[in-house]
Amino acid sequence: MADPSRTPTLTWYEGTRLERIAMPLGGIGTGTISIGGRGQLRDFELVNQPAKGFTPADCLLGLRTRDADGRVDCRLLEGPIPRNEYEGVFGSTTANAGLPRFARARCGCAYPFAQVELEDPSVPLDVRLEAWNPLVPGDAEASGWPVAGLRVVLHNPGPGAIQASLLATHRHWLGGDGTPRIETRRSGELAGLVFSREGATETARELGTLCVAMVGPAESREGWLPGRWQRGRQQLWRQFVDEGRLEPDAEDEPEVGALCQRATVEPGATLALSLILAWRFPNRRVYRAGPPPDPRPAHVGNHYCERFADAWEAALRFSEEAPALEERTRRFVAALTESDIPGELVEAALANVSTLRSTTVFRLPSGELWGYEGSGDAGGCCPGSCTHVWNYELATPYLFAELARSMRTVELRDATDVDGLQSFRVDLPLGTPSNGLAAADGQLGSLVRLYREWRLCGDDEWLRGVWPAARRSLSFCWLPGSWDADGDGVMEGCQHNTMDCEYYGPHPQIQGWYLAALRATAEMARHLGDGELADRCERLRSKGAAWMDANLWNGEYYEQEIRPLRPEDIRPGLRSDMGASDPMHPALQLGTGCLIDQLVGEWLARLSGLDRLHDPDHVRATLASILRYNRREGFGDHWNPMRVYALGDETALLMASYPRGEMPAEPFTYHSEVMTGFEYVVASHCLLEGMAEEGLRIVRDVRARYDGERRNPFDEAECGHHYVRAMASWAGILAWTGFGWDAVQQTFAVAESPRPASWFWSNGSAWGTVCQRPESSGSVSVALTVEEGSLPIACLRVGDRLHSLDERRTLLPGETLEIDLPARSPR
Repeated sequence: MADPSRTPTLTWYEGTRLERIAMPLGGIGTGTISIGGRGQLRDFELVNQPAKGFTPADCLLGLRTRDADGRVDCRLLEGPIPRNEYEGVFGSTTANAGLPRFARARCGCAYPFAQVELEDPSVPLDVRLEAWNPLVPGDAEASGWPVAGLRVVLHNPGPGAIQASLLATHRHWLGGDGTPRIETRRSGELAGLVFSREGATETARELGTLCVAMVGPAESREGWLPGRWQRGRQQLWRQFVDEGRLEPDAEDEPEVGALCQRATVEPGATLALSLILAWRFPNRRVYRAGPPPDPRPAHVGNHYCERFADAWEAALRFSEEAPALEERTRRFVAALTESDIPGELVEAALANVSTLRSTTVFRLPSGELWGYEGSGDAGGCCPGSCTHVWNYELATPYLFAELARSMRTVELRDATDVDGLQSFRVDLPLGTPSNGLAAADGQLGSLVRLYREWRLCGDDEWLRGVWPAARRSLSFCWLPGSWDADGDGVMEGCQHNTMDCEYYGPHPQIQGWYLAALRATAEMARHLGDGELADRCERLRSKGAAWMDANLWNGEYYEQEIRPLRPEDIRPGLRSDMGASDPMHPALQLGTGCLIDQLVGEWLARLSGLDRLHDPDHVRATLASILRYNRREGFGDHWNPMRVYALGDETALLMASYPRGEMPAEPFTYHSEVMTGFEYVVASHCLLEGMAEEGLRIVRDVRARYDGERRNPFDEAECGHHYVRAMASWAGILAWTGFGWDAVQQTFAVAESPRPASWFWSNGSAWGTVCQRPESSGSVSVALTVEEGSLPIACLRVGDRLHSLDERRTLLPGETLEIDLPARSPR
């Protein structure tokens, strides 16, 4: 068993800050159960769709203690119910509200670890409930277990031995047809209950199995007494209180199953009892984003279900591999939380990685990652791995590069047509027509992300395989009626985009994406020997950048030049029903506003290892303008007719401001809103430009809004819960450390630190730490360590110092490369 004292913790929550905590427990694409701030299990989202608020009664953990004098105490392993949950038509609607519980609780989290400390004067033990699920960078399978790991840690501070009994009960909530069944299974040290429906329809969405298991000897009960007035609940709980054990009854019916484990905690001793919740629900249904051809499969399945025959197999195999998986996960989280990266950046990055393991994403049976934009309360929000939203997230490529490449492959193989139009939503099953609507920012951003994924992996064969579609995708810009039909390097056409409208005329956000895509495509084309395309891209980028600075720069920031279009001049597939109804008099434009996202192309280009796109003085001035004009301290007098993500005394960055007083009569859709993903873009861009305090302040402002009392720290919403764009928070790690990895040139890069520093790094297939120690002489000692994966390296860049190794070498796990960089020569 792992040492509980080593559980990484970034943030402690107490009092009212416990109320909204719901940390998802589950693997990539498996569904989740969440652990609440007071220790309760909540939001059982396992059956291939969101299920916010679904917390079945009688799914609980209970603890009974008996001291040497015979005093017995029995209560839930949960803290007190908050007062705002007291009321309901029949009293409190909180699950298991009528059972005794601990008087006090506090919760410490560093995703994917949570620990809830429980205190009560009647309980003679110190009690802690721990929860986790494996998360290992570079290993999607190790990070894809359909399980929640739980551990109850008991410490006896007193002089006498304490008899302890741990109870786990679970209601048979699985729906569908067939006969409910609860079955006891045992293998080695594992004892579990498996919940299923015998004779269920094989294609039913609800088909599946769920397992509750304990590690070590445990008694089981495969049902409870039937009857009215909670007969079964009363009899089971009284039996547990009186005897601290389970005794099956001949009348039991498979409505609620229970496990019980007994142990003695000696004076001064600490004991840990481990539980596993596991599941398998294979029948994921298709979401049809485009026109439905006929015939068509009704479901697509799940990758994780290809690995396990049922929930029991998942639990059994997990019990065998859990020690190693937990140790790997602890090392990763500790390397990040114990580094010299500011805590607010680490917290924001880690907390939002939980989105990658929420119901927002899943993996197809063949392994590709597919996602919504976010999750509703009972269904996905905005399907199809929306390119203009996934543009922003940086957790997947730098933690699971293989999954990021699978998304680029799907975008180019399955969503890009013969003319190069890329549907910004990918329909399922793969290979069927998608929505046929292109988003300018999504399509261009996909090319930048393709460049990034290629540089991270160095796989020329993979790049060549998708290159014809990538080439078509960029060339689409120059077709008649498209975005840059006259080929002058300026985006002038009808530009659908992430604001769910179309921009008409040159716009800094979309123009920036275009410049980034031109630069990325030029680099890839030149590498593949396509010099003609590379030269054209560079010419257009140079012209477009000069035009943007000359025409959209207003002295403080970049603004839009609105240009009406005749409908007949707009190429099919570019105009949606969400934007302006009359392109000749286009509504929903930015105009002279100061947009939060106007530098996004430059931001992603720099993080991806590409050179600057804009005048650096203009970039810094623009960031300063966004901070000056878009930052609000207090929203009590802010008018916002749309969705509301900031209220009261909170501080946030608005999507747009109009400091020059020329707001269009009907500005673009979300101008008055606040969205965390865009705030993280500005924050990390500030870090890139040396505006460290400004960037950190933005992140602190965001996380203050997600403090456990106001909102869930593990659910930054936009269009739905667990919104993908919020994973832009990982950019804070990259920007602070200056991390870059070029597998093509085998060059590892970090920023130069003015003081001794230890930083975490991850390139999506390997991870480790890099330490710097500047010397008074001006030299720098660097130690680069690989913890997992392998790193073939030829060059090390620290700031502007480049060191080439005498010969290339590959660092394996546990190996360190130590280099002393000499002082710079006087100029």
